[in-house]
Amino acid sequence: MTNTVHKKATFDAYRKEAERLLLWCVLQRAKPLSSLTHEDWLAYQAFLGNPLPRDRWVSEQSRRHPRNDPRWRPFAGALSASSQRQAGIILTSMFAWLVSAGYLAGNPLSLSRQRGRARAPRIERYFDDELWLEVKATIDAMPRETPRERERYLRLRWLFTLLYVCGLRISEIAENNMGSFFCRRDRDGSERWWLEILGKGSKVRLVPATNELMNELGRYRRELSFPALPVPGESTPLLLPIGGKPKAMSRGGIHDIIKAVFAMTAERIELKGPQFVHVAHRVSQASAHWLRHTAGSHMANNSVDLRHVRDNLGHASISTTSGYLHAPDDTRHNDTEDKHRANW
Repeated sequence: MTNTVHKKATFDAYRKEAERLLLWCVLQRAKPLSSLTHEDWLAYQAFLGNPLPRDRWVSEQSRRHPRNDPRWRPFAGALSASSQRQAGIILTSMFAWLVSAGYLAGNPLSLSRQRGRARAPRIERYFDDELWLEVKATIDAMPRETPRERERYLRLRWLFTLLYVCGLRISEIAENNMGSFFCRRDRDGSERWWLEILGKGSKVRLVPATNELMNELGRYRRELSFPALPVPGESTPLLLPIGGKPKAMSRGGIHDIIKAVFAMTAERIELKGPQFVHVAHRVSQASAHWLRHTAGSHMANNSVDLRHVRDNLGHASISTTSGYLHAPDDTRHNDTEDKHRANW
């Protein structure tokens, strides 16, 4: 089922980019896709950064609407540099397939790839320690007088702890459940909690579930009248809608929750004075994936072994023998436990 979801997400991403380009070819350039030149591609790249006219291409107030809604538009706004690069990757793959299928004689995007200069392997979309404190302060300032307010507050603490401590993707939160937590004893006889994640590309990885993470999970579950600790095979989603309905939240729903916190954080920062406007703008542009980068950056900066960071984030395949090699896993758990905390 999860593999099907991943395939659908990939299909949706490819369809979105193909549709945008096809509409642009017809409406802006008045030519078929087969007549697209390299100069057209350069113009389209500029268009992605500023799709005009806005009333034709961009939805009002940057809202998403169903495809059958007359308010639907191909864009919710100008694409960021990273989104433009992703569009280029997808469309390059699409054109390569069209060439191999005999529909096109050549790939108009290939020249861009040849001319493209190498980029420094540098992660910039993350929160430094100070901005991470600002995000947490926003959550801690949430009202929690009524049961509904308290549930929302504890859900936010749980969500942001899960994103930060485990470095999970939104899709991994939406598509995994609490039955994926399990406990086992390490070589010294201590009990350690782990979270087994089925992630991108249907790859499985084990993420250390630190004491801090399990405490946050316990608070959240008790608020929902669940036992503090999950049991193997439990189907409860990792994140629930307000009201405790036992159904998984969509990636879009989780994304909106996170973006709302970033927007409130940006507003608070901006109130500090004109000199903080650029910082507030940076926070307002952040996405959930920034928390994954933040997790990796903070772990590395706090001297967590880079091999452990790699395995925590799932940047490498898990060896088929990892189920037998508990000692390296136990060391990784200890390293993560000792040096990587959300520190509410």
